[in-house]
Amino acid sequence: MPHANINGQRIFYEDSGEGEDVIVFSHGFLMDHSMFDPQVDALADEWRCVAWDERGHGQTETTEDPFTYWDSAGDLIGLLDHIGAERAVLAGMSQGGFLSLRAALSAPGRVRGLVLMDTTSGPEPAEHIPAYDQMIEAWLAPDGPPQPVLDVVAGLILGADWDGTPQWQERWRAHPKAQVRQIYATLVGRDDVTPRIGEIAAPALVVHGEEDASIAPERGEELADGLPDGELVTIPHAGHAANLTHPEPVNAAIEAFLARL
Repeated sequence: MPHANINGQRIFYEDSGEGEDVIVFSHGFLMDHSMFDPQVDALADEWRCVAWDERGHGQTETTEDPFTYWDSAGDLIGLLDHIGAERAVLAGMSQGGFLSLRAALSAPGRVRGLVLMDTTSGPEPAEHIPAYDQMIEAWLAPDGPPQPVLDVVAGLILGADWDGTPQWQERWRAHPKAQVRQIYATLVGRDDVTPRIGEIAAPALVVHGEEDASIAPERGEELADGLPDGELVTIPHAGHAANLTHPEPVNAAIEAFLARL
């Protein structure tokens, strides 16, 4: 399986093949590259699709050092270098959107467009952090994570009663606890790039589930409004990981956006 040595990390990625039309998918917190299987299946006939595991996730081998989403953005640009892509569409869900925005700010010439799914340019709301801290401490207990915590996390990410939830909960149980603490610190400690999103000239599609319990739909509206060339598509009945739980309308929106580039 392909790995790339980038910025001291051994980054795992999957690449659908060759071509100048490249789209790179960056996943959300506690997820991995496979959450974009529905999008890769839909697009791989016309686009070179690359999906990767970010620091602290999946099959990427991560150092123990603290990191920020600016570091992850550097990993993404390094991955473009590794696969020989001068420019790409950057598609990110939640955390993947955090780092894709930062990649667009740090290396604008490498970004052909942005697909920003259930994400925000802002920091973690302060009122969320105490409850999240309690869940993480329960997760990191010797006998953790307890099923009630996994159920709350599933509700926040996957929504209620999705058929694929048990498989993701099994992956979360196996997630190394030291990495959970590491990636959680990155999540809640992220900076606010809202004052800078007006610098992003690349066309952007903002996709947001109308029932997102992790990042309120209003944040998606604000993101689309703040981007110079932003378009908002709301996915009815979808929660946070709309691309995974409601792939058909999300794929349709992405395909229409890519056709316009």
